[in-house]
Amino acid sequence: MEKEIKNSIVKIIASAATLAIAVIMEKTASLSTWQLLAVYLVPYLIAGYGTLKEAVEDLAEGKALEEDFLMSIATIGAMAIGFLPGGEPQFFEAVAVMLFFCAGELFEEIAEGKSRKSIAGLMDIRPDTANLEREDGEIRIVHPGDVNPGDTIVIRPGEKVPLDGKVIEGASSVDTVALTGESVPREIGAGDEIFSGCINLQGLLRVRVTKNFGESTASRILDMVENASENKSRNEKFITRFAKIYTPVVTAAAVLIAFIPPLLSGNFGASFPGWLYRALTFLIVSCPCALVISVPLAFFGGIGGASRKGILVKGGNCLEAISRTGTAVFDKTGTITEGVFEVSAVHPELIDKRELLHLAAHVERHSTHPIALSLRKTYPDEADDCMIENVRETAGQGITAEVNGSTVSVGNEKMMDGIGVKWIPCEKSGTIIHVAIDGVYAGHIVISDRVKAEAAGAIAALKKLGVGRTVMLTGDHEPVAKEVAEAVGIDEYRAGLLPEGKVNEVERLLGEKKAGTSLIFVGDGINDAPVLARADIGIAMGGLGSDAAIEAADIVLMDDRLPKIAETIKIARRTVSIARQNTLFAIAVKFAVLALAGAGLATMWMAVFADVGVTVLAVLNSMRTLRA
Repeated sequence: MEKEIKNSIVKIIASAATLAIAVIMEKTASLSTWQLLAVYLVPYLIAGYGTLKEAVEDLAEGKALEEDFLMSIATIGAMAIGFLPGGEPQFFEAVAVMLFFCAGELFEEIAEGKSRKSIAGLMDIRPDTANLEREDGEIRIVHPGDVNPGDTIVIRPGEKVPLDGKVIEGASSVDTVALTGESVPREIGAGDEIFSGCINLQGLLRVRVTKNFGESTASRILDMVENASENKSRNEKFITRFAKIYTPVVTAAAVLIAFIPPLLSGNFGASFPGWLYRALTFLIVSCPCALVISVPLAFFGGIGGASRKGILVKGGNCLEAISRTGTAVFDKTGTITEGVFEVSAVHPELIDKRELLHLAAHVERHSTHPIALSLRKTYPDEADDCMIENVRETAGQGITAEVNGSTVSVGNEKMMDGIGVKWIPCEKSGTIIHVAIDGVYAGHIVISDRVKAEAAGAIAALKKLGVGRTVMLTGDHEPVAKEVAEAVGIDEYRAGLLPEGKVNEVERLLGEKKAGTSLIFVGDGINDAPVLARADIGIAMGGLGSDAAIEAADIVLMDDRLPKIAETIKIARRTVSIARQNTLFAIAVKFAVLALAGAGLATMWMAVFADVGVTVLAVLNSMRTLRA
């Protein structure tokens, strides 16, 4: 890229110098029109050779309305005017226009290159090497793609983590800012997961690789950002459709301007050169490059800027949709609350507390649900002679298993009702887990979850941005849902929902939302995949290392922080605003110069500004989206 820019600069300087010589020769020597053409062709070809070559290639490919072709026709036509009866030579203007066009393209290339380079710098999170430890202890430097799951790599202080894995030896702190946008280092030690794209700050780490290079977190993030351009926003789609209609129409208008007025004038030969000049000016203005380049670049910059904050957006359409958020729907567990369940009370009826916890932990031993984890954490001693068989899980209710020949059911009120067991209500707030043994009620366990400290502020920030309706959906009980909703300022809640119930609620809310607004659903990206997919925009919390989150959601918040939702909306609105500024500015300038050109009041210089100048300004404006 730098070599191309240097060549362009040399070409522009050489063309400007030979153009100055041509002007001096025209003023001091008495030259014929053909001699003047020969003199001006030198700077014209130096500046315009590349443009002329592209024009021929476009024509060969059937793309006759591309910018290079239109500029070539306009400048060649300007020089040809001098050979028409009554026409005055426009050699200087034709060369100067081509020279200015090349200079404008250079500035455009520099601006766009800086924009893309800034985005590439933001996303430079994937290292090129890995320190592979062989069986004999030797360390070999290899490409991360040559490392397989199960291999051991060594990560020294200051190095980027090349692949996802689990620390098997060493302790350190890692910088996760490239993934999460958070500058506070994360402490890590043996047994902890570590993700590619982080930077090891202190100690030496030995890591057992769990994913290959292409499936590691850094690679997946890069792929998602790079492929985001495939999901175009409504603004981008409008520009594409607009360009397909606009350019042929104004080109046809230029042809009509060149021939119809002279034919109607009664003296075609005398009036044709003047009308041809107007038509050629019209042609230069017609190219929609400012729109075609700057609007997608604005969205690409917005996506890149958001990624620096640990916000991954899957496309311009997602960015545009979230800018119109009118309804925000939240899952409770792990989203509004920390998802860290703790046993807060044990109320036995048939057996003692320890035995009640013992049975519940055994039945839940194979479940990955947070409640099951909390039970096993409270009663970690599972190394006994108990035999657990015939484990059966009922979605939204609980689990039943045979423990040493007894049928033990652990679940909510629905499960107890289903098996015909009369349960005892609890006055404490939290999730109540009832236990029955062989159809006899044995007691219940109270499990509580903490509300995130930042949740209330995050909801308030959304309302300040104009999000008119906030709703929480949960499978938890009514009292718990009410308490959490009131604590954080959520307007509405729905409790006791099964997974399909959440989908139905989102369907209902979609039907009730205001026209022109979007409904976002915020969940953990694993259990809420159907709802994330059904909402206008699905936002996954805590996506760091979560394949399910990255796959299911439209937007992934890598650090599990609720305030990032409002920040995402701000970034989206700013990006959409800049894209609209480019669209309105480019269209307004182009139509103004087109009108002047049709009236014979616009010069080719004005036409080139309406094309190249506006493009450069629009690209520079688009670069503002990088500052998320």
